[in-house]
This record gives sequence, structure tokens and C-alpha cells, in this order.
Amino acid sequence: MNDKIRNFCIIAHIDHGKSTLADRFLEFTGTVSKRDMKAQLLDSMDLERERGITIKLTPVRMEYTSAGTPYILNLIDTPGHVDFSYEVSRSLAAVEGAILLVDATQGVQAQTIGNLYLALEQNLTIIPVINKIDMPIANVEKTKAEIVHLIGCDEKDIILASAKTGVGVEDILKAVIAKVPPPKDNSTNPPRALIFDSTYNEYKGVVASVRMTDGELKKGDKIFSITTETPAEILEIGYYRPKFSPTESIKNGEIGYVVTGLKEVRDCRVGDTITKINNVAEMIIASKDPLPGYKEVKPMVYAGIFPNEGDGYQDLRDAIDKLKLNDSSLFYEPERSQALGFGFRCGFLGMLHLDIFQERLRREHGLDVIITTPSVAYQIIKTSGEQIVIHSPQEMPDPGSIQEISEPWMNLDIISPKDYVGSIMGLISERKGKYINTEYLSTGVDQRALLHYQIPLASLITDFYDKLKTYT
Repeated sequence: MNDKIRNFCIIAHIDHGKSTLADRFLEFTGTVSKRDMKAQLLDSMDLERERGITIKLTPVRMEYTSAGTPYILNLIDTPGHVDFSYEVSRSLAAVEGAILLVDATQGVQAQTIGNLYLALEQNLTIIPVINKIDMPIANVEKTKAEIVHLIGCDEKDIILASAKTGVGVEDILKAVIAKVPPPKDNSTNPPRALIFDSTYNEYKGVVASVRMTDGELKKGDKIFSITTETPAEILEIGYYRPKFSPTESIKNGEIGYVVTGLKEVRDCRVGDTITKINNVAEMIIASKDPLPGYKEVKPMVYAGIFPNEGDGYQDLRDAIDKLKLNDSSLFYEPERSQALGFGFRCGFLGMLHLDIFQERLRREHGLDVIITTPSVAYQIIKTSGEQIVIHSPQEMPDPGSIQEISEPWMNLDIISPKDYVGSIMGLISERKGKYINTEYLSTGVDQRALLHYQIPLASLITDFYDKLKTYT
């Protein structure tokens, strides 16, 4: 059975057509009927539809017959914006292959490279696809040259497609079946599943999205979360088609969901391992054998989040707990302000992440919050040898007791047409950036440069991106 399963995701820069391509897959495989079809079907949040971006990874199970053989295709649609790259890394850990989608009108862009590196770290099979070939301004030959330079593939391996019109969609699915390896057959091993996402449902409790790596889990099984050491029972188990589709069991190599019935969101962490247990002795043995989880993510931007009303602290805490379950890149800890009372210091991956978080608090939980200016953390070593981390000027100790202050620095890669290289260098030197080197991604008239820099994070988080767009 395993050799008929293919697990893959789509990775790309923002707005290169991932969600549209996912729509065509759903149509082509008959997973969703034409009557139920709508644009950006896998983007379930209103916020995603309004802004035209994917915020959450979304799994879906498709069935497709190629050359008379039926296959099960598990697709995970991923975000493209850098602020949601943690969602991408979690998707990649649950699959064996990735479609690298590049817009023929834009070429290789920053997150094309960023997401490709994440996929290569996981040793995934890469299928290069050029999208939007139907556009009048599409430059297919230039985009091909950039992809060949980037991943070293043959030009004939690159698939040309238009997610809007459906051209090339069948070729992509055939390439997935031919090139992406099936999951390893671990069906005889004790059951283990990796939680790569989870949500909170008012009626079902915590629902975990899982990739079965070993054995089989069935409805009614007693299970155990290894990291949090939480026992539970499987109340419902099934696949995403793309809505919940209950079944009796999920087997080795498959992707699906598990309804745990847990009401405490902290008991079902992303990156944790679920295993089946029959008694306490098995629980002790299982706790020593977790699957590799995910790296702890480092926040890039910090902000203070406080309730509008003084008595709203507990509601805010509950809301952030539930969002944390759905957005594991969010970092938060309690904080007290003399002016605003009790709240939380939250860490985000970027300004868009902060903006989306605030909007989700308002829409999904009916909370209006006060947000303080984003800041970065500074590390201080005192003359006594003590190390402390501060987030605001008020926390700065007496200057006489400070031996050393360190601030976070970023490795920064900027891809730009060569005409703007001088302006960009001027902007970064104003922001105290250190020049490393320059690479050229393509040749010809519209040559593009990849500039490597190191720059203080404090110089990036305010208006750097807006200024960069103005300069170019």
C-alpha cells in the first residue's frame, strides 16, 4: 500500500500562485466538486482571502489514477511570506517531496531561495515548476536560467504550467508520482505519529494534524503525547478532503487528523510525538523514543500586548493560548507595565506576523488590545558575570555595572535588478550593515544580483522593507 502514497508540498515566494495551483489539483483529481469549488479553497481564514496570502499550512488528501494505477496524494499548501516560514518548515518535515513554484513574470525571489534551502535541509525531492506562462509579460527563458543556476537541474526537468488555466497540472501530478519517493514501510513498528499542526475546536477539543511514521492508529486507541506526557483517547480519526472525513484508522505513511478530546491546549504541542499505549509500563518505554521535532523558533520582533480593559487579562491569556496552538512560532511571556498593567511580551517573526496576530485576536476572540512599539532584545553581561536579557530602556541596569552589551544581528540576502545595487548599498550602509559579497543570478540585459549582508536587527524592524521598496 505504501508505494501508492505520495506526500508533497508546494513552496514558493509570496504571490507566485501556490494556492491557485492547489485549487487546480483539487479540481483535476475530483477531490472537490465544481459546485463546491471556489478560489483559494484551502485558505480557510477570511483574513487569508482578504489579503490574498496564505497564513496557515493546510493539508488535503487527493486520489488520482495514473496509467491505470490509483495513488493517494497528500498535499500540504504552505505560506510564501517570510513571516510564516515556520509553517513551511513544519510542512517539510511531514513530506518526501516539494514542488518549487516560480512565477514566470517575477523570476526567482527571496523566499524562493529561503524555502528551497529549508527543503534541501530535509533532503526532499525538488520538482521545479514555472507558473503563469500564459501572462503577456512572462519571461520563461530567463526564469529557466535562474532555476538551473539555483538548483543545478537540467532545463528539461522544469515543468511549464499555468495554475490559472490548468495548463501543465497533469504533468506536475505525473512528475510527483514518478519522482517523489513513497514513505518508508514501517507498518510493523509500534505506532508513532508526528504532530505537525493543531487547532482548537469548540466541540471536538484539540485536533492534531499528524503524519504517521510508524504503525497504525485507530479510533478508540489510548494514546500518549511523549513531550507533554499527556494520556488521551482517540475520539475521532480521519483525513482532510479538505474537510474532516472520519475513518476507522490512519496507517503508516499517511497524513490525517486525530481528535484527542483534550481541552487544555498546552497538552498537544506541535512537534510532539503521539504513540499508542495499553499500560503504564508502555508509557515509560514510549517516553524514551520521540520522533525528531522542530527547532525552537527565534522571534525577530518583540511587542508588548495589553488588554484594552484592566480586567481583560485572563481573556487575553486564553486567546493567546489558543492562537499559540495554531501558530507555534508565537512566543509570549507575562509582563507588567506601570502604565498599562498586566499583559504579555510577545515575540513574532516579523511585522506582518504581528499585524495578523492582532487581527486574529480581534476577529476570532473579540479582543481589542494595546500594542507597544516593536523592539528587539539586548543581552547584557554585568561586571559580576551575570547575564541578563532586556527588552526596553527601563530594564537597563546601572551603566557602571555593565561589562558588555550585545544586540542581535541578521544575515540578510537581497535579490534585485543590478540597476538598483548602488541605491541598496547606500541604504544598508546608513543602517550600519556590513557588506559580505555579491552574486549574479542571471546574465543579459535584466541581470539580477544577490547581495549578502549582515545587519543589526534593530535596523530592520521599523521601516527597512518600506524604504527598500522606495529605493528600488
